[in-house]
Amino acid sequence: MKIGSLALDNITILAPLAGITNLPFRILAKETGCALVCTEMISANGLVRGSKKTKQMLESLPQEKPLSVQIFGSDPDVMAEAAQIVESSGADLVDINFGCAVKKVVKTGAGVALMQRLDIAEALIKAVREAVNIPLTIKIRTGWDNSGDQAVKLAEIAEECGVNAIAVHPRTASQGFRGKADWSIITAIKSAVTIPVIGNGDIITAQDAIKMQRITGCDAVMIGRAAIGNPWIFSQVLALAGGDDILPTDITHRFETMIRYCKISIQCFGEKAACRMMRSRLGWFAKGLRFSSKFRESIKRISSENETIELIKAYMELLQQEKEI
Repeated sequence: MKIGSLALDNITILAPLAGITNLPFRILAKETGCALVCTEMISANGLVRGSKKTKQMLESLPQEKPLSVQIFGSDPDVMAEAAQIVESSGADLVDINFGCAVKKVVKTGAGVALMQRLDIAEALIKAVREAVNIPLTIKIRTGWDNSGDQAVKLAEIAEECGVNAIAVHPRTASQGFRGKADWSIITAIKSAVTIPVIGNGDIITAQDAIKMQRITGCDAVMIGRAAIGNPWIFSQVLALAGGDDILPTDITHRFETMIRYCKISIQCFGEKAACRMMRSRLGWFAKGLRFSSKFRESIKRISSENETIELIKAYMELLQQEKEI
């Protein structure tokens, strides 16, 4: 699959997830087969104002390439300038958010609010397209009602303005992440445009990803929440796509991934900050395992790399012993 000049190795894409898809998480996804990883949503205003914290979100490492950076905002000129900053940072692709339904974003006129103002949405897309040379994508929702009319119209506008691919999360603005995603909207958009369409929404298992592509005809699948604590879902999708069976995740490999996540996070953010993150994030990988609540309790106050790794290894040994018994 190609997005403009960017060729992807396979059909899997990591969705932008606020507070989750930071650099260490993206590397895990890439190492398990994900073709394209994406940053969490980044404020265009923050980039243009030179916010240190916002610019840190652009930090990358070669092993996560290719990288998509998603920006949000409502002012065409600001978005264009932010896109130029993204391009100069070395990103391979810039993505515009038209789907965020969080109130504090919507009230600024950004995110899914732009799907009510297609004139502004068009001006914004044109400004960004003229500002950068790297491929440009957009991520949209169904719109403000369940008809999908706004989504189809925005997709057509995007193609006319030079957007290279469209990711579709077929839930309405009011749904948030609740209810059921209407995959028929993906099918409708795929029929309305000739550029690649990326399906997103209600992919819980690798089988769901294959089912979505078969039903909607989408060119690629974007996986978000299902990858939290389970980055192996990308390799599972690739196995099914290649006609192979899914192999269960080995318990040792699961815990090695937890340790690697910890180490990469320390490398990126420093020991103190990374350990604070790990207090909640390591629990993702224990979901569904025996004694997971006990493990989550044990890591609530971790403050060093050695302590964290010791607790991970102790939990792994406990599970291995139980299996032997």
